[in-house]
Amino acid sequence: MKYLLNIAAILLSLAFGVQAQTGKKANGATSTKVYPIRKSENDWKNILNPVSFRVMVKGGTEAPFNNAYHDYHEKGIYVSAATGEPLFSSEDKFDSGTGWPSFTKPIKPGAIAIVTDSSHGMIREEVVEAKTGLHLGHVFNDGPKEKGGLRYCMNSAALKFVGK
Repeated sequence: MKYLLNIAAILLSLAFGVQAQTGKKANGATSTKVYPIRKSENDWKNILNPVSFRVMVKGGTEAPFNNAYHDYHEKGIYVSAATGEPLFSSEDKFDSGTGWPSFTKPIKPGAIAIVTDSSHGMIREEVVEAKTGLHLGHVFNDGPKEKGGLRYCMNSAALKFVGK
């Protein structure tokens, strides 16, 4: 089963590769929400490193299995790389076999927002930071059933880890 998940992750990575290389925002989001923290692209460029900018501002996806937190097991919390806002806890992290850090739930209600992403000919639920609307990853309904059944699949580049 893990082998099939790994193959699927690689195929998804290849599918998103063109978008990641061009830096175009994959986000076909249909949200009209106004987020409390608004900055220009130039402001975000000054705050974020180039990979985090491509992922968070342009809606890119980092490569699976080649990122900071997919196989990271320290105890603590994961905060936004842009704002430092707490987003996820290591207590809710699990190995999904996909190559990206995966969580069963956000650290608290309201830390994230879900918007519809219609990019790449698919309809998916995009996870964005609630205060900025910046791209974090996607949520899927194939997580551990005993913990609610959701898998919040995040980009490491959108996160920073704060140890306990």
